Amino acid sequence: MPFSRLLLPELFFYPNFFFNQIMALYLGILIFSFILTGLLMIPFINLLYRLHLTYHTQIPALTKEEEAEFSQLHQQQTWKFGTPVGGGILIIAVTSVLFVLLYQILTWFGVTITSVFSHKDELNIIFFTFVSFALLGLYDDIIKIFNIGHHKLVSNSWPRRKTFLIFCLSFFVAIMMHLNLDISIIYVPLFGVVNFGWWYVPIATLVISVFCKAFDITDGLDGLAPGILLFCLIAFWAISLTYLDTVISLFLALFIGSLIAFVYFNVYPARIWLGNAGSLSFGATLAIIGLLLGKTFALLVVGSVFILEAVSQMAQIISVTFFKKKIFSVTPIHYWLQSHGWSEPKIVMRFWLLTIFMAILGLWFATV
Repeated sequence: MPFSRLLLPELFFYPNFFFNQIMALYLGILIFSFILTGLLMIPFINLLYRLHLTYHTQIPALTKEEEAEFSQLHQQQTWKFGTPVGGGILIIAVTSVLFVLLYQILTWFGVTITSVFSHKDELNIIFFTFVSFALLGLYDDIIKIFNIGHHKLVSNSWPRRKTFLIFCLSFFVAIMMHLNLDISIIYVPLFGVVNFGWWYVPIATLVISVFCKAFDITDGLDGLAPGILLFCLIAFWAISLTYLDTVISLFLALFIGSLIAFVYFNVYPARIWLGNAGSLSFGATLAIIGLLLGKTFALLVVGSVFILEAVSQMAQIISVTFFKKKIFSVTPIHYWLQSHGWSEPKIVMRFWLLTIFMAILGLWFATV
């Protein structure tokens, strides 16, 4: 199916009754995912306690100059020690299992499955990203929680290896999108469609890598990153519904429902945290959804809070490395605001509000 289909608001060619039935179905699926995740959350938290998958390490300082600021923040957050880590695992499991079951049920009942691309290839890319980045993040969680490879040489080299592995996975997914789905164009608002050819691969690799790392950087305060992600996914769910892409719409309905249940337990004071299994997976998956829907620029706008967090940390590293001078007392920016007296819930709520506005702006960009 031609990729140019993404540029057509096909929703308006279908009767209102048909759209109402589809919306009722998706909303029911979202509610079911929310209820199931909510029921499983308490037993899952207890399981994490029994497995000793809990937070007990200090916030790492990027530079020696930041150690004092982080030490002060760390003293203020000692009550967080013992918080279970791994909520992302439950969200991924619930979303994946329910998708397989519901996809088969919809097929059996004769519900028409529509998508922009081949169902199989689209599913392969979405779930390869969803699961592979989660496995990398889970390995990272295990290393940190159980102090595996605590030798100085190993601990210093692992962050670089993790970044390299993120880049490799992102590159592989970008190759899959270009070869299997024949994607090579990006819609630029006000200018139209631009065909990048093979240059699409490095562009998509960069987008996936940046959002993966940015989500990981943002996930530092109770409810911050998952709440921002929730509003981003709702924006792209609205876009997927207008294109009648059953695969992405069903996936996002399940993902959003499960995420809402998690955020309930993750808001301040959090009873459970995502962990890197969730943060790496969710950042990369958000990027993939935006790329598959052909809304790369809208993705940059909708997910701009994630980018802001990543840019603040990158700017700090560059400034200290080359100019021996700090831009912020501590990074990323949510820790900087906290060090200036902002309470954790205040930072989270205002970042959520900023994301809501940017999501609306991103939806506008997706239509011009």
